[in-house]
Amino acid sequence: MIHRICRLALAAALAFVPALAFTAGAAADVSSGAAIWRPPVQSRWQYQLQGSKAHAATGGINVGICEVPQSGGACVRPSVFDIDLYVDAEVAGDNTTLNTAGVDAIHAKGAKAVCYIDAGSIEDFRPDYPAFAEWHDSHGKSLLGKPFSDEFPNERWANINNDKGQRDFLLKMMEARVDKCVRAGFDGVEFDVVHAHEEGQKVTGWNISAQTQLTYNKALAAMAHRKGLSVALKNDLSQVDELVSHFDYAVNEECFQWKECDVLSAFVKAGKPVFQVEYKTSPGGFCSKAAALKFNSIKKATDYSLYDKPYKPCR
Repeated sequence: MIHRICRLALAAALAFVPALAFTAGAAADVSSGAAIWRPPVQSRWQYQLQGSKAHAATGGINVGICEVPQSGGACVRPSVFDIDLYVDAEVAGDNTTLNTAGVDAIHAKGAKAVCYIDAGSIEDFRPDYPAFAEWHDSHGKSLLGKPFSDEFPNERWANINNDKGQRDFLLKMMEARVDKCVRAGFDGVEFDVVHAHEEGQKVTGWNISAQTQLTYNKALAAMAHRKGLSVALKNDLSQVDELVSHFDYAVNEECFQWKECDVLSAFVKAGKPVFQVEYKTSPGGFCSKAAALKFNSIKKATDYSLYDKPYKPCR
């Protein structure tokens, strides 16, 4: 089973913030033709979705991290940070603070920031969750499926079919989130959990076809580009060949553990980087393979937490 990461939930939901209510400060579609940032194939990255109070001034993000890679030598710094749209509630005291501070600090280091958004499952600790729940209840319980997993019961698989307008609604909600990424100053976006068709109805609660998944994923990629952001394909390895031309880089969890990395070479061949993370496998067990494939691989905590440390890049 392909794994993914979720930030820790709040103990109770906070005040409802309607996701579809665009404020005066909401980002508009990009029409100026400004260049979209696209990273080179060899770009070191950091995956930090959970914040630390020790770095509260920079949105909980350790922008000064520098660690000796598996290959040895001097410490190295990431040039790409994949962080959550919001400051961790443990740091901010709420779950509604956009991580502009983290983005600004990343930019001050000369690096780029990718905005983490969950697009295929609905987390009950997000500020826009009441809008999803209300739509679900008013449309025949047709949006929120089974819990994502025993490990992450606080999120449920989203129904990306469109027989009752579910996909249209989800895309509007994702657009509101992407606009917040733009407002916070992010350079790119990672849409997580975009592989429901691979898991099947027994896991998700929904019968999602491969074509339906392609339709949704392509719409997400086009949305990001329309907003001036680059975009990552997260996992969904069975559709890499169909999607590599629509996405600017790949983000993958545990392909070395599950021996399924080779398909991601399509990104490297297209001149696009693969940002890859392992949790259970030791760097000695995958870094040489990552080097051969020209992947940007790192080792994070074995318990799947995503704080700043541990952080062990392969090179």
